[in-house]
Amino acid sequence: MLLSIWPGAQQSWAELVRVVRHADSTGWHAAYMADHFMGDGGGFGPTDTPMLEATAALPALAALTVNLRLGPLVLGNTYRHPAVVANWAVTLDHASNGRATLGIGAGWQSNEHDQYGIALPPPGERVRRLDEACRVLRALLDGPPADFAGEHYTLTDAHCAPPPVQERLPLLVGGKGDRMLGVVARHADHWNLWGLPETLAARAEVLERRCEEIDRDPSTVHRSTQALVLLTDDSGRARDFVERAAPRAAFAGTAEQFAELCDRYSAVGIDEVVVPDAALGSGTGKLESMDALLEAVGR
Repeated sequence: MLLSIWPGAQQSWAELVRVVRHADSTGWHAAYMADHFMGDGGGFGPTDTPMLEATAALPALAALTVNLRLGPLVLGNTYRHPAVVANWAVTLDHASNGRATLGIGAGWQSNEHDQYGIALPPPGERVRRLDEACRVLRALLDGPPADFAGEHYTLTDAHCAPPPVQERLPLLVGGKGDRMLGVVARHADHWNLWGLPETLAARAEVLERRCEEIDRDPSTVHRSTQALVLLTDDSGRARDFVERAAPRAAFAGTAEQFAELCDRYSAVGIDEVVVPDAALGSGTGKLESMDALLEAVGR
């Protein structure tokens, strides 16, 4: 099982760098950053929560690391034109010497859109926009010039140069709904969603049907997931943590129990588990928690 770290963008730049560089030097697979500008007023923090911006932070982290894959989890498609995103992703790929993963989703956080005057279309339109955006991204990343005429985006003899370092810069799509899984089947190299094994197994069945409909081998889709993680040997504390986190997926227990969870993830086809660092502690304690997880899983 691949283990990746998801450092919270709410922490200081110094602490974020400390976490990512530790992951880079100890064998973690990737580091991801959320694409948000503020909390949501609920489970993701107060609306005035300070937040580092992902597209600026990731190239800076690329210059400070040598091993980790790096990418957003995930860029909100409503915030940026996909042609602009393609150029940014290529730059990240060069800054990291071929370690970039481009994560993208339909967008959802309404208070960000309201505060910044960015339109948040209804869910169905957001999915259609994302489908077109994936087509635009693939056309530009795989060898422009590109022409595209869609309902929401248009390219005319469009260039995106230089090309990526990687022969194919992987596109990660985050989502779980039936229509979103159609987008994943058509365009994604990598699929991500929050969940525990039972939920993921049900969603994977839908993805496999969507792949079959377009004659795609579903095993060609890399699969990752995440849940909040708290390391503790106190069963009461563990139970309270999971209950407070609901409905978000969460795990609380020992590192050995986390390894057992990873075995269950593997059994339902998950290739990579992403660990948010929010509940791993602070300072040296957070790094020790990271080491314990990595050792227990066996990487």
